Amino acid sequence: MRRFRLAGRVIDETDPGLQSILANAYDLRIRPLCLCKEPGLAMYVAKVDNQYIVKRMPLSGSDHDSQCPSYEPPDELSGLGVLMGSAIQVDPATGISALKVSFALTKTGSRPTPVSSAGSTEGVSGDAKKLSLRSLLHYLWHQAELTEWTSRWQGKRHWWNIRWHLIEAARQMVVKGGTLADVLFVPEPFRAADKAAIEQRRAAEMAPSVASKKGPRRLMILVGEIKEILPARSGRRLIIKHLPDFPFMLDDSLHRRLQGRYENELALWAADNASHLVTVATFGRSSAGLASVEELALMVVAENWVPYESLYEKRLVDALAKMKLRSVKGLRYNLPNDLPFAAAWMQRQPVPLAMYVVPPSADEVYEESLGEMIASRPEVDAWVWRTAEGEMPPLPFK
Repeated sequence: MRRFRLAGRVIDETDPGLQSILANAYDLRIRPLCLCKEPGLAMYVAKVDNQYIVKRMPLSGSDHDSQCPSYEPPDELSGLGVLMGSAIQVDPATGISALKVSFALTKTGSRPTPVSSAGSTEGVSGDAKKLSLRSLLHYLWHQAELTEWTSRWQGKRHWWNIRWHLIEAARQMVVKGGTLADVLFVPEPFRAADKAAIEQRRAAEMAPSVASKKGPRRLMILVGEIKEILPARSGRRLIIKHLPDFPFMLDDSLHRRLQGRYENELALWAADNASHLVTVATFGRSSAGLASVEELALMVVAENWVPYESLYEKRLVDALAKMKLRSVKGLRYNLPNDLPFAAAWMQRQPVPLAMYVVPPSADEVYEESLGEMIASRPEVDAWVWRTAEGEMPPLPFK
């Protein structure tokens, strides 16, 4: 249970007057202080529907006490560590993240930017200077706290609250001089009875992506769940769930490169009917209103919307989904596939636990890097599954 210092008084999460106090703090832009450590760590108040929630400041999770619900594992245990201070610069006073990205949000001409070909390291390189589209999606998912899970949330994570958390996280990010939320489009849940109103809101949200008569075309960023990719008279139609009548067009070259670059993600999605395939894409619209994708990346998530990148990680994610203890899924960001990272983390007492999944292809260099990573954080216990040696080891908790 968290305790906060707010406007000169100490209050905990079970206080019956918490909502009215947080509403006042929200209106006056007062920051609560989490009292897991003295003199307190700055938080902020977010509003979802009619509820007020105290959330940690971006990238402050490892500053909290390891038993505080707001604690996060150190950035260095995932691909996030190498990006901090370069591709991601956080203002400690406001919590706003300034992002440097490797993709364009304007476009001259009409030819789409191709997805990297199979075997390319674009988007998964160790580059610490800029975020690829995929690493932007990873950062959004992480900051929206969608990498976190406890079995108490079973059946409670739906697209409407995923959308809200993504947009809320994007409001705390700046890209190319503007707020990410201003160029981010996340479709709202579709309801046939509200079709006309939804279409009107969608048109307003997508207005920046309409081609102008002069100058470069402005692009927006889509984050949504793929329903299917269908043949069209020319190219392919990308169908996004909750957008049944609004296809995004891919040209044939883009589609071929997508199949090569994201062969594993497409195969994992096809192998499990309960999993979801999430895309992040830049797109623009013609004067006729047709949306065309310029660049895109894919991410597979389990039924509970926690990401994974292999069947081995899926086994771990499924096992953690049954646990009452809070887990956090680690993400690769820009790290290449031959470097280790913590696949997950558990808030176990008395010491946090980092969990590593070693692929069958791991060599001596990989093992050496893994050993150094584990040794660099002696305050965190390690659980290691070397997949080439057999089945997943028992989890050291219930």
